[in-house]
Amino acid sequence: MQRLSGNRMSRPWFGAEEPNLQNSKETAQSGKAAKRAETGNRRITAKEADDVEEMSSPRTPVIYEIVRKLGDEEMDRPVTSLWWSGVAAGLSISFSLLAQGILQAHLPEASWTPLIVSLGYSVGFLMVVLSRQQLFTESTVTAVLPVMASFALADLWRLVRLWSIVLVANLAGTLIAALLCTYSPVLTPELKAAMLDIAGQITNHSWMEMVFRAIASGFLIATMVWLLPGAEAAQFHIIVVVTYLIAAAGFMHIVAGSVEAFLLILNGRLGVEAMVMDFLVPVLIGNVIGGTALFALIAYAQVMNEI
Repeated sequence: MQRLSGNRMSRPWFGAEEPNLQNSKETAQSGKAAKRAETGNRRITAKEADDVEEMSSPRTPVIYEIVRKLGDEEMDRPVTSLWWSGVAAGLSISFSLLAQGILQAHLPEASWTPLIVSLGYSVGFLMVVLSRQQLFTESTVTAVLPVMASFALADLWRLVRLWSIVLVANLAGTLIAALLCTYSPVLTPELKAAMLDIAGQITNHSWMEMVFRAIASGFLIATMVWLLPGAEAAQFHIIVVVTYLIAAAGFMHIVAGSVEAFLLILNGRLGVEAMVMDFLVPVLIGNVIGGTALFALIAYAQVMNEI
């Protein structure tokens, strides 16, 4: 009887706790379900969701806005700032030819030699881009996007002002570099001969070939500018790959090529008229078409319904 009464006494004790345990399980399950709903039905924590957002590549409209804002800021810079930044870019870009000359002077003549020598072409662009100096071909896309976003005569004037100052400043810098290479004892005779040999290659193409090679170069430089905002730690590699491709393919860049053209003129291997008509004009046309008419229009077309 005591056992029976003991069992009877114990049964209500279990019966009272079972609903509480069941309720606790239901509460825990509903809490988990709510947490999953908060993270978009993904089984990750809030911190992991933040990490996903941080590591995701920026959307195309975001990249567009970054490049457009950069161009807008460039067009508002004072003339003196644009000028000296452009001169610095012209001087810096001359190190591309110097690096190529060093490689060519120390490598044997072989079918693969131009592929290695072309690596030197990236040196000047690394100096210019990473130090944020004003380079004409970069502004063919950055400065055009603000004009396309809200076309007005005032914006068009700002664009022409920026292009004119930067291009002349770039050419002034490359001319100074060519003068130093020609009339100062900074180069060894072997290195100077190698640089002149590389520079002479710009005279091996017809007028139309120069235009189309410059279109390809302008498009590639504009692509580089577009890639850099989302590249972060990979900026170095993007600059090297894009500019190496320009050099290895024999494409034409008006600023980097002007170092070679001025060097040829100062050493009596090219006339001023030939430099202007057969190099500057076709390459300028091609770079503008490649960077502006092609890439900038394509870039704008990608986002014009999202901005």
